[in-house]
Amino acid sequence: MRPILLQGHTRSLTQIKYNREGDLLFTVSKDKVCNAWYSHNGERLGTYNGHVGSVWTVDVNSASTLLVTGSADNTCKLWEVQTGKCLKTWEFKTAVKRVAFSEDDSMVLCVTEERMGFAGTITVLPVNPDVNAEQSSKPVMELVNQKGQSKAVVADWSYLDKYIISGHEDGSLCQWDWKNNKKLNTVKAHDGLISDLQMSPDRSYCITSSKDKVAKIFDIETLEEKKCFVTDTPLNSATLTPKFQEFVIVGGGQEAMDVTTTSARAGKFESRFYHKILEEEVGRVRGHFGPINTLAVHPDGKSYSSGGEDGYIRVHHFDPEYFTFKMEI
Repeated sequence: MRPILLQGHTRSLTQIKYNREGDLLFTVSKDKVCNAWYSHNGERLGTYNGHVGSVWTVDVNSASTLLVTGSADNTCKLWEVQTGKCLKTWEFKTAVKRVAFSEDDSMVLCVTEERMGFAGTITVLPVNPDVNAEQSSKPVMELVNQKGQSKAVVADWSYLDKYIISGHEDGSLCQWDWKNNKKLNTVKAHDGLISDLQMSPDRSYCITSSKDKVAKIFDIETLEEKKCFVTDTPLNSATLTPKFQEFVIVGGGQEAMDVTTTSARAGKFESRFYHKILEEEVGRVRGHFGPINTLAVHPDGKSYSSGGEDGYIRVHHFDPEYFTFKMEI
């Protein structure tokens, strides 16, 4: 399995995202640029320039017409995918750490940082799917973090946009009835910060990764823990393979600031594959020479990509053996 190395960023990757068909890959990093690539051969299509701080997060709508990015410059920007034109800039009091389109593409949620006396929020913004239309500045609603409670770090929409599921700094996972601004359920999912939260293809369950070296699968309706994948390194990202194999891919490694003191192997910078049902590790993919910050699987399940602290995106197209692999029990 030879990876395609994409070098379009000068600083570490923060998030990568496939569009619904999987033909495009969007990547953002701390160098204030968002890139678009062809996922099958790694050809760069273009860049989205306009942010003046690290870009933390990216998402694309299901029609691949609109792109949204969140940045440390306290803004969330809406772009036209085809032209790279910035259609709207929403301003916040603090950095935007996570954005996500709703399932019907009519809204975007933005998770903002808790800093400088400003409370962290999960803000829902309306989006008009027409690229020529005027976009509204008024939020649909805002979930404000109450004093003394842990801030949200990641969030996503459940199936049919029924709930918003948020992961927090203290390791808790919350389920929100966002239409009525009510918290329905909270579970203590992890012992450390929840570093990533990704939904299953049908959005009925999600996978979380954490600095406590564990990835877990939760049911969306009940927040009941279904599966637990234990590793020996802090995790920055976890994702699910949609077809062919029932696998979970997790990635992370030693903290970026400690990396200079270890070799790549000792730093544990591999992508690890776990069997989703049996919770056992089935393989590893090496390559990055820094922690893996973000992982994404192609919607057709035939390839996956990883973005690292080293500034590279590695696109892996699975070998034929991958599709016929069966785990011995």
